Amino acid sequence: MKNNLLTFVAAAFATLCFVNCSQDPEAPKTLKEAYKDAFHIGAALNNRQVDGRDTLALPVLEKHFNSITAENMMKWGPIHPEPERYNFEPTDLLMDLGEKLDAFVIGHTLVWHNQTPNWVFEDSLGNLLEKYELINRMEKHIETVVGRYKGRVHGWDVVNEAIMDNGEYRKSKWYNATGLDFIKRAFVKANEIDPNTELYYNDYNMWKPAKRNRAIELAKELKAEGIRIDGIGMQGHYGLESPTLDQIEASIVAIADAGFKVMFTELDIDVLPNPVNRFGADIDSTFVFEEKYNPYKDGLPEDVQDKLAKRYGELFGLFYKHKDHITRVTFWGIHDGGSWLNNWPMRGRTAYPFPFNRGYEEKEDVIQAIIDARKSN
Repeated sequence: MKNNLLTFVAAAFATLCFVNCSQDPEAPKTLKEAYKDAFHIGAALNNRQVDGRDTLALPVLEKHFNSITAENMMKWGPIHPEPERYNFEPTDLLMDLGEKLDAFVIGHTLVWHNQTPNWVFEDSLGNLLEKYELINRMEKHIETVVGRYKGRVHGWDVVNEAIMDNGEYRKSKWYNATGLDFIKRAFVKANEIDPNTELYYNDYNMWKPAKRNRAIELAKELKAEGIRIDGIGMQGHYGLESPTLDQIEASIVAIADAGFKVMFTELDIDVLPNPVNRFGADIDSTFVFEEKYNPYKDGLPEDVQDKLAKRYGELFGLFYKHKDHITRVTFWGIHDGGSWLNNWPMRGRTAYPFPFNRGYEEKEDVIQAIIDARKSN
């Protein structure tokens, strides 16, 4: 009887030790801890998260993130809606939050073809501005916004999405009026106002060779003309299978070899089907809602979440492999309910793109897959 009891106790202890003793007490438990020797872990924030109305955001930010980005509040329309009126309150709060978190703060974005009011391109009579008038208006905007947050914003997406997937420059109102001069003058002015902040070009689908190569060509042209540009942002709006790791890696290597920092600026993974299997972020490409493209409205199936965890693990393994060149990985949101993918490419979908669910609860397998990805390199 005594031997049986001893055998039982030994077995129980062995089982307990296997569960607990095998776990490294020094192993990182959070995203920012896991990658503290590699790159910043960031999140894009909305107004409710910044001003405290969303009370669940702060604990998650404090635990997992050391970089924050303005999701919409610093785009021209929200921050400068009328010629003589600026709306700085939300962004002032973002700066305060950044300092509270001791976070690397990203300003997004100074010049973009979307969310820019029509008045920016027109005179008082509604006529389109000539080149130099438009550039002067842009420079005044940059001077005001960058100047207000000088020393508090650590990196700016100076120009956003100026290149099409085929490598041609987007025929936006900016480009049609000024050619490439709006891009060059934007970087010049941003550097002039705050020479100590980092300056980036940012775009989606940067895994496509034609687009990537044009962005690198642009950055090299700026640099050759003595215009400072520090990095190129790859937005990272991906699917479960596309683009491939090889396609993403080719762009990391190409940008780094050209002498520019790499950052993944708007990472999310769309697990839902869509009409043309499209990934990226061309917000003008939308479709009428169809129920078949919203298959998980009652919750994400376990097998799909397994795929999500695997995909994030593979991506972060790739990022960590290139940690000497990648300076930041920013999720384009925090939790599933706040993702823009609920409304793109059609409104009313139920999206699940992040490591946190709609209640800000951790998807433990996804979080662990991201943390464990370091071990593969």
